[in-house]
Amino acid sequence: MNDNKPWTPQIVKLALAQFSMGADPAANLSKALHFIERAAAEKADICCLPELFRTPYFCIEAKCANDWTEELPGELVPVLSKAAKAHGIALVAGSVYERVPGEMGYNTALVFNKAGDLLGDYRKVHIPHDPAFYECNYFTPGDKGFKVFDLGFAKVSVLICYDQWFPEAARSCALLGADILFYPTAIGTSTEVPQVEGQWQNAWELIQRSHSVANSVVVAAVNRVGQEGNSTFWGGSFISNGFGELLAKADDQERLVVAEVDLGHSRFTRESWRFMASRRPEQYTLVTQKVK
Repeated sequence: MNDNKPWTPQIVKLALAQFSMGADPAANLSKALHFIERAAAEKADICCLPELFRTPYFCIEAKCANDWTEELPGELVPVLSKAAKAHGIALVAGSVYERVPGEMGYNTALVFNKAGDLLGDYRKVHIPHDPAFYECNYFTPGDKGFKVFDLGFAKVSVLICYDQWFPEAARSCALLGADILFYPTAIGTSTEVPQVEGQWQNAWELIQRSHSVANSVVVAAVNRVGQEGNSTFWGGSFISNGFGELLAKADDQERLVVAEVDLGHSRFTRESWRFMASRRPEQYTLVTQKVK
């Protein structure tokens, strides 16, 4: 008990690096390292970078003239490992375009602990394909499944951008034991695609906060900002607690979004609402079937 709360608090401080990217991968990495340093100065335990933080969002073109792929570990992993260790901060390295011989490549996130150890990677499972989001022309769907990374003080999962629309992905990570779901994202509006269904940003935030409620997990979503071609990335990075309450939210400018989350609150909420304990998996077989 603490401060009259019916649970034992477990506080973890999160930082989301919301920024724009240009055409120079080295400059983008330098900016990412600057935000990591700022996050460490704020005493954050974990810093998360946006999707494709090394490059422009090249998927706005059906076919891009530049090859934005990079090999892993390559030059990137040692640099991020050194930064994590030097600053004593865990890193969710948004994602990069992983080069794989003989394949299109993967949209891949990397996770480091505070000692700078690379705990593993996650390859984006769901790949969108729409005007201004031609990702199926670039990425192979992830083949390693959903994962949980144990940082020692928290268990985290990474789901990348389009994954955010699929409740099955969030539930899978929660069932694997994730305390926090990180969603590195590159999403915005395009002059080529009118928002006839409704406001995209509202839906984007709503669906992710609903994962907090349904799974009693913290959700941290980080987006890029800025104008790239006909696309405007809206930022709006946010952190919600294990009951979907908004703890911090950004505007559409470059900034570091920081908030403390209480994993004890998440566990208490899960035990109280019993969403996991009340599941009826035998009734959900339709969810795993292909539909046209």
